[in-house]
Amino acid sequence: MRFHTRKWVKPQDLNPNHTLFGGQLLAWIDEELALYSIVQLENSRIVTKHMSEINFLSSAKQGDIIEIGIDVVKFGNSSLTLKCEARNIMTRERIITIDSITMVSLGDDGKPKAHGKTEIEYVRNRIK
Repeated sequence: MRFHTRKWVKPQDLNPNHTLFGGQLLAWIDEELALYSIVQLENSRIVTKHMSEINFLSSAKQGDIIEIGIDVVKFGNSSLTLKCEARNIMTRERIITIDSITMVSLGDDGKPKAHGKTEIEYVRNRIK
């Protein structure tokens, strides 16, 4: 799994138990998945269609650093299916796993649009 981003757990990210609010972590993950998909599919009109079961394994506290990893599962006609894991760098524990997330490429009309991609492309290979 490739880990693309890190987030620092701040006071505003905490729930009443003084641990990372799950909704905040899911928002970070959704944003990272969208950014990854935008770059891969070269389309800024991307939406999250589906997330499989979300499995919280541990938590984090203020000051911890969370790392979010993504792997491509498959390319569809207008979609990209990913899996994701977030881990706590400070404790070395996995916090959450999501086995399947479907992101969909949209056209100007807001409907699914074929993207023509079949494999991961790295930005460094696009720049010549």
